[in-house]
Amino acid sequence: MAQRRVSVRKTKEILRLKFEGGLGNHKIGRALSVSASTVWDTVARFQATGLTWPLPPEIGEGELEARLYRRAGDPKANPAWVPDWARVQKELRRKHVTLRLLWEEYKVLHPDGFQYRWFCERFREWRKGIDLVMRQEHALGEKLFIDWAGDTIPVVDPLTGEIRPCYLFLGVLGASNYTYAEPTLSQELTPFLAAHVRMFEFLGGCPELLVPDNLKTGVTSPSYYEPDLNPAYTALAEHYGCCVLPTRPGRPRDKAKVEAGVLFAERRIMAPLRRRRFFSLDEVRTAVAGELAKLNERSFQKMPGSRRSVFLAEEQPALRPLPLRPYEHRDRKQARVHIDYHVELLRHFYSVPNRLARERVEIRYTLSVVEVFHQGVRVASHARDDTPGRATTCLAHMPPRHRHLAEWTPERFA
Repeated sequence: MAQRRVSVRKTKEILRLKFEGGLGNHKIGRALSVSASTVWDTVARFQATGLTWPLPPEIGEGELEARLYRRAGDPKANPAWVPDWARVQKELRRKHVTLRLLWEEYKVLHPDGFQYRWFCERFREWRKGIDLVMRQEHALGEKLFIDWAGDTIPVVDPLTGEIRPCYLFLGVLGASNYTYAEPTLSQELTPFLAAHVRMFEFLGGCPELLVPDNLKTGVTSPSYYEPDLNPAYTALAEHYGCCVLPTRPGRPRDKAKVEAGVLFAERRIMAPLRRRRFFSLDEVRTAVAGELAKLNERSFQKMPGSRRSVFLAEEQPALRPLPLRPYEHRDRKQARVHIDYHVELLRHFYSVPNRLARERVEIRYTLSVVEVFHQGVRVASHARDDTPGRATTCLAHMPPRHRHLAEWTPERFA
């Protein structure tokens, strides 16, 4: 809350009673009929100017008032004292940096410069004049906003003439607004996760937080307090060392960045392609990649640089490194172990430790590997075999008596 500005005469009396009389703020306030907070503000302003009491002979009342209560339009203010607000905005994107810290650094360079309250007020006024998407304050490398574009791109089957919708997956980094876009033929889980993998490769790193807009693919149950995430989406986040933080229902500010990014992508990527006819997903991908490059290279209107330049110079170094191997999606199936300590997957049977007979387990499988988990712990791993009616058995999973019988092969009788 702003303090009441007092006259120059009363200002000098406050300073005299403070530095010559040694009185406290409350006593000075009662003596001069002003509040203690006004006394504190006046003394703080005086100390910030670097002046000493008593005042030097060359400092008159006008000069004293100018130094204590300078404003941007004050003709006596030195233009060099006005901060570079674009640099202030840039520094605020760094972790743990505050306006108070930036003002303190500013005062080191300009001891006679403006005070903290003026600094904050003018920065907020300046920020109102830049784009909404650039006013968001997000730490470098912290958040990556995820969403699907609302519109689709039609793809024509060259053989049948059937028109299929092509969806646009989008990711927008919080600090630099660097954007990733990828067309897919569905919004199902597999293409959704694969788009994430290619997005991380495109960025050359991983953020701390993935912020999906409560997508049905990644968030199975939206909730204000505890949204339920798709287990496969959680597994992808764990692989890349990220945390998933869905936007909160009914909180539009949570969605401002991603919605602004989606709107901009629709205008700069989808709108320029509206008159083109596409006959395959590869054609759409090539066209989208070209428009995406233009979007990221486009210069900001009221800020120096572009999405790409800010990303390369500031945000990419703040991203976490990629893991050695990209994430490989594993389908999941709940199963009960048979009495013969095997589980069934696609009509093939895989062994687990015999102590787990009749227990509930989770099967996770890819095109090449089948893994079995019990209470979150992997208990078996096999090469995938789709031969129906056959079994893949590990000797170590058998009870001793079964293992002894299995070791008596025809070769041992020869």
